[in-house]
Amino acid sequence: MKIDFKERTPQLIAIIAVLAVILAIVIGFLVNRNSKISNMQEEFAISKEQLEDEYEAISLQYEGFKFSVQNDSLLYKLENEQAKVLRLQEELRQTKSTNHAEIKRLKNELESLRKILRSYIHQIDSLNRLNQELREENKQITQQYQQTSRTLNQVSQERKQLSEKVSLAAQLVATNISVKAVNARGREQKRLKKSTQFVLSFTISRNITAEPGERTIYARILAPDGSVLTKSAGNTFPYENRDIQFSIQRVIEYGGEETPVTMYWDIEEFLMPGTYKADIFADGYHIGSRSFTMEE
Repeated sequence: MKIDFKERTPQLIAIIAVLAVILAIVIGFLVNRNSKISNMQEEFAISKEQLEDEYEAISLQYEGFKFSVQNDSLLYKLENEQAKVLRLQEELRQTKSTNHAEIKRLKNELESLRKILRSYIHQIDSLNRLNQELREENKQITQQYQQTSRTLNQVSQERKQLSEKVSLAAQLVATNISVKAVNARGREQKRLKKSTQFVLSFTISRNITAEPGERTIYARILAPDGSVLTKSAGNTFPYENRDIQFSIQRVIEYGGEETPVTMYWDIEEFLMPGTYKADIFADGYHIGSRSFTMEE
């Protein structure tokens, strides 16, 4: 398809001018916001806001390209990439600023988007073969965008040391935890001598930012004297740079929605009366606990 550049040049110049104004507004907003960063108390909320601004800048770039690209195939690719940006923006909005792992993933996604964006800028320049004046306008816009990116990157580096000091929040959370003792017929018991099994039930809360897939859930049941109920000394899992014993383990399929889990411990040893405690772990995090008391 042959493009009449002379006929479309005024329109393209106008579009680039509009983009320049938009980017100038964005840059002004970012620079003004960056000047206030030192006075803000919520350091990690600032980091998230910066990331949101970077995604917004890229989204504006793709929106502007839609008005200047006449090639249907390239336009389709641009629309797909813009849809990906919007999806990641929504994930970022729903991510807590303390969720360092998810924020880091979205930063890495942003770097990939920048590389893709630069490749499309090159394709558009080659396809449209703009005249020298238009190429200079586009170059100025690109330089302004790169300067904005460098400014944001500088702020991110300044905050990186602070963000690394924050402990990562557990991605999964166990709620509605209950522990009961039952007899051979499954009836709840208060006395150990009538009990044959402990039944641990809980719900893994909904978390749309968690990576879907298999999860290994570990439960530690602590006796009143602090010892761990376990069937084998080799039943261990890594936690906080060491291996600790577990009582029960179960593999579940987690897709981000609420997931009920039930785990069982067969009582095959002598147990003392008193207060017991069940701790639940997943992905190297302690995600919940519940105490319960048993009579002799």
